[in-house]
Amino acid sequence: MRPRDFFELDRLGTSWRTETVAGATTFLTMAYIIVVNPAILSAAGIPQGPSMVATVLSAFFGTMMMGIYAKRPFAIAPYMGENAFIAYTVTGVLGYSWQTALGAIFIGGVLFTFLTLVGARSWLAGSIPSGLKIAFAVGIGLFLCFIGLNDTGLVVPGSPGAPVSFGDLGDTQVLLSVGGLFIMTMLLAARVKGALLIGIAVTAAAAFITGSAPVPGSLVSMPPSISGIFMKFNLAGALSWGFISVLLTVFVMDFVDTMGTLLGLSYRAGLLDEKGNLPDMEKPMLCDALATVAGAILGTTTTGAYIESASGIEEGGRSGFTAVVTAFLFLLALFFTPVLTSVPPCAYGPVLIVVGMLMLKPIVDLKFDDMTELAPAFLTMVLMSFTYNLGIGMTAGLLTWPLFKVAAGRWREVPAGLWVLSLLSLLYYAFGA
Repeated sequence: MRPRDFFELDRLGTSWRTETVAGATTFLTMAYIIVVNPAILSAAGIPQGPSMVATVLSAFFGTMMMGIYAKRPFAIAPYMGENAFIAYTVTGVLGYSWQTALGAIFIGGVLFTFLTLVGARSWLAGSIPSGLKIAFAVGIGLFLCFIGLNDTGLVVPGSPGAPVSFGDLGDTQVLLSVGGLFIMTMLLAARVKGALLIGIAVTAAAAFITGSAPVPGSLVSMPPSISGIFMKFNLAGALSWGFISVLLTVFVMDFVDTMGTLLGLSYRAGLLDEKGNLPDMEKPMLCDALATVAGAILGTTTTGAYIESASGIEEGGRSGFTAVVTAFLFLLALFFTPVLTSVPPCAYGPVLIVVGMLMLKPIVDLKFDDMTELAPAFLTMVLMSFTYNLGIGMTAGLLTWPLFKVAAGRWREVPAGLWVLSLLSLLYYAFGA
């Protein structure tokens, strides 16, 4: 079979050139994860150099599998939100080791693989109300924004009477962060491809020039060893009763993120059928699940399809070759480790703020005139942010949505699968959320 026939370029009405440009565009719009993911996970104690390699290799594996097996133009990489949950909640607040946290990721990946193969994930996917999907996306965005504000120094811990306060604008790094934020938003407004990556590069360069951050010793080098994090996940700790709340949260977070992203991207790419479903949805789901298993083995957090893949789709990417191009570009990035791991918080912090801002968009589709929809969504969003724990907010939504429907006498609107997810959420609270 010719490569052209394998990727079905003629049927999809695309070309090698279009797919190549699309793949490069997707990479440019999401390459910030190479810097940001290790930076976030460093808060959990995972060294940045090896973490960057794990990030790149998991993205390469998942994205290549998406292109060759699922034949979809979607890129896979460690999720924003899930990495923050592990770094700031599981290790920072709950006090577990990153090895135990990765054990939960590994178990979750194996469970996702099994559920995908038996068709259970597709069944549960149809049970999540659109209002909760919106709330999950917005809540994660607000949480990431808050982390970014802290990383940049724009928001700092306050007094007991005021938990947070405004940062010091006399600090050079804070000023650089403001400049980086302005650059990124202006480039996005001008629809410049790779706006976030350009913003990181410009801000980092300014930090090096002003002496606010140390200049990397070299530009290109062989990737650092990942022996210190490879296969270091702790299964025994992750299977303890006290850790069940984390396992449930990992399951719910990855499940929801994958569903929403795959359906949203497929809609924009025109890949949905007449009923609004994605044909052979189990294939991209399986890529996501196996990439999560591989990521935990390599030493990074939950992986899944990236919404930034939409940039490549808008460039005309329709086949799996788009993903193949993106995957190879991720692999090439391995040899620029010295530069990528020297990027200071003032350069990558603004990305979290911008990504959080962009994730607010779905809120316009929330049913504000229906209290049974609005109240669970509101609880979800505010608890995800104000408790500094994504899991509490997400499970709160899954638990209260059916309760509000029952209280309003509209229990028939609750899908059977949502009762299953609601029960899991109840267990989350019962075992120490």
